[in-house]
Amino acid sequence: MKAQDIMKKEVVTVNEHATIREIAQILLDQKISGVPVVDNEENLVGIVTEGDLLHKETNPRIPHFVNILGAIIYYNGVQRYDEDFKKLMAGKACEMMTAKVITVGENADMDEVVKLMIAHGIKRVPVVKDHKILGIVSRADIIRALLG
Repeated sequence: MKAQDIMKKEVVTVNEHATIREIAQILLDQKISGVPVVDNEENLVGIVTEGDLLHKETNPRIPHFVNILGAIIYYNGVQRYDEDFKKLMAGKACEMMTAKVITVGENADMDEVVKLMIAHGIKRVPVVKDHKILGIVSRADIIRALLG
């Protein structure tokens, strides 16, 4: 089975300049846990999830470090700290979104989509062609396809 066979074709998106409040309202109203972010030409530029919004209510995770003779050397988690801090300070989708979105083409096999979801710990995969969203495959779509 291919991504185009199981994807939802009517995808809710937000513009990259949408406010955090607008995104939260869309997630609640549409009963979804994440939303693709598009630019003014409808090109996929990122994704914002409920998890991203939760960062607004937490402190950034402190990176691991070691203190050697008074010098602090960070060895793990600096990038995650930077990402957490960016999301904490964000006011718009373009400031909070994950820009490196895991996507597939319409002819991707379902098992490829499942492997990507598992490997990256994600719940949805946009289906794209030439940076335009054709649809989106969620975990529920995969389960539905397995039953069908």
